[in-house]
Amino acid sequence: MLKGLGGLGGLGDMGKMMKAAQEMQDKMSALQTKLEDLVVEGESGAGLVKATANAKGVLKGLSIDPSIFSAEDKEVVEDLILAAIKDVQSRAAERTKYEMGNLAESMGLPRDMNLPGM
Repeated sequence: MLKGLGGLGGLGDMGKMMKAAQEMQDKMSALQTKLEDLVVEGESGAGLVKATANAKGVLKGLSIDPSIFSAEDKEVVEDLILAAIKDVQSRAAERTKYEMGNLAESMGLPRDMNLPGM
């Protein structure tokens, strides 16, 4: 009579899958928090303009060397600011990709696997 219940062994596998999914979700949540706290820096004009952001690309600060302030250089300054912001956003994306690769490897997955939620 219990032969019909032989398929219940699959429930154990389902439980393992659910546990693994929960662990992955917990790790992804921890990584999201870490990415918010990681600071990256970008720059332009050989360091005359520096931008800082978190690894999620949220701009946190901007530093401008006062030597570049003059009315005739307004467009140059604006270009340097934009370049620094683009640089820090690019570095933030690279850092996120690196951290995601670490997470994937820690779960036994290929480093370049695109994990959901990012």
